[in-house]
Amino acid sequence: MIPSDQFVRFYNEVFKFIDAQGPQELEKYYARVSKNQEYHCLKLFTEEKLEGMYKYWEHIRVEENCDMINRLEDGCYSFEFFSCPSLSKAVDNDAGPCPKYCNHCPGWILPLMTKAGVYAVYNLIDRRAPRCEMFVYLTKEKAESKRAELTAKYGADVILTNYQDLPQ
Repeated sequence: MIPSDQFVRFYNEVFKFIDAQGPQELEKYYARVSKNQEYHCLKLFTEEKLEGMYKYWEHIRVEENCDMINRLEDGCYSFEFFSCPSLSKAVDNDAGPCPKYCNHCPGWILPLMTKAGVYAVYNLIDRRAPRCEMFVYLTKEKAESKRAELTAKYGADVILTNYQDLPQ
């Protein structure tokens, strides 16, 4: 088994290599990762919606000892990473992080949210800092309100959503 420090550095270099192949190639790669993740969590997200998401990321929080908050309250599932273990390792190496490194999480998560029929707002906060947050709702109106709030605070370039792919 590859230690996580080495795996993240390898992953980072793979992202750089794929990104250099063309403007859409990294997004295609993230979509393929998302397809693979369906085996791990799509059924849980589809059947249990917000509660299933809480269960999934709570397991990740404990297993990976993540510095994060995992919440399920008021019709919203959310997480907030205070120190992303993955980007922290990519930043802490002499090769430097891929500028699009942070896009890998929403790149695999947002397509799953679409397939689960929920509305997600992913805030990268700052692609150079190991922090991010996501909010998931059962209605587009609540997601749109959160998107507007986050866009006003952080700017549109770090806010990603999935609901352009969902029926109105």
